[in-house]
Amino acid sequence: MSRVALVTGASRGIGRAVALRLAADGHDVAVNYSASADAAGIVVEEIRAAGRNAIAVRADVGDAAAVTGMFESVENALGRVEVLVNNAGITRDGLLLRMGQDDWDSVIGTNLTSVYLCTRAAMRAMVRARWGRIISVSSISGISGNPGQANYAASKAGIIGFSKSIAREVGSRNITVNVVAPGFIETDMTEGLGEETARMVAEQAALGRLGRPEEVAAAVGYLASDDAAYVTGQTLVVDGGLAL
Repeated sequence: MSRVALVTGASRGIGRAVALRLAADGHDVAVNYSASADAAGIVVEEIRAAGRNAIAVRADVGDAAAVTGMFESVENALGRVEVLVNNAGITRDGLLLRMGQDDWDSVIGTNLTSVYLCTRAAMRAMVRARWGRIISVSSISGISGNPGQANYAASKAGIIGFSKSIAREVGSRNITVNVVAPGFIETDMTEGLGEETARMVAEQAALGRLGRPEEVAAAVGYLASDDAAYVTGQTLVVDGGLAL
């Protein structure tokens, strides 16, 4: 069945792969971005070429007014959001003693407050319709922690706790709320690791390699599907066995 999906931070990396996967699964997709208009436009073109409807919608998902406007734009163009994928995320790494409050606030705002704002905005229509899928992208850092990423790990751990709570709130309305927690995935965000660091990280994973965005997107696709109708409040780790 064709449904309307909104993917935040969908102009590149995992978000882009998720948007393309949901389109391949038959969904119409709203591609959210904050700065990369050209990249978001390319994703929209790919989705349309595959025979699905798509729009690009610019919004700072950490800003309440921008989120309200984004949902209005999506509903006017495609219909109400039935599948929400909270993917937008940033890093501002640094040891805690050197971490300024701006670095803390910006990461919490983009990574965690955005999940609250977007989930709340999507929830009203989902409750009325008695159907919905909410999937948020966390990280293995939110489960095991990572030195130099206190802000990022806190935001990603917060997503897990938030999702469990909301899953309990809306389960009776046939709305599922789940989390995907990737390990190290080959994206722009991990390119800065450097070749040697990337090799060392890959060796720590049971599968001996970094993950691909499409592999995370496959997990999101499952949780968005009818096959996952009895799965809620769960965190699906996609890390190649890194945290075993």
